Amino acid sequence: MKDLSDLLGRILLSMIFIFEAYDYIAYAKSNKAAMTAYGLTWNQDLLLYGAITLLVLGALMLLTGYRMRFGSILLLLYWLPMTYVVHSFWNDPEEQRRLQSILFTKNLAITGGLLITATHTSGRYAIKKIFATTRV
Repeated sequence: MKDLSDLLGRILLSMIFIFEAYDYIAYAKSNKAAMTAYGLTWNQDLLLYGAITLLVLGALMLLTGYRMRFGSILLLLYWLPMTYVVHSFWNDPEEQRRLQSILFTKNLAITGGLLITATHTSGRYAIKKIFATTRV
């Protein structure tokens, strides 16, 4: 049962990052406009494609269980700065403060999930384990 819950947790946790990478690719122009609105004007192409790279690599590593700890660290390198830049509810107007504080704490919960995956093994259902135990 533990191995199945590990797999389901990895799938669910990686889904948000896969979707976010898709969103960055599909809506690159509007994401660059949002970056400008948040004050990220330095080399937006590097920041955007760097974020996409971290998201795709980290999410696939987390999903497959291959070097899951390294994948979680890659995702944390993206997730923590993004959380503090985008959901800085302490800088927002009063009417947006409640929603942004909820989104900020949601991101902190996801950070907790990433920290857990960074310190645990991937379980029985991981690409590395499947290849190691399969006889060819």
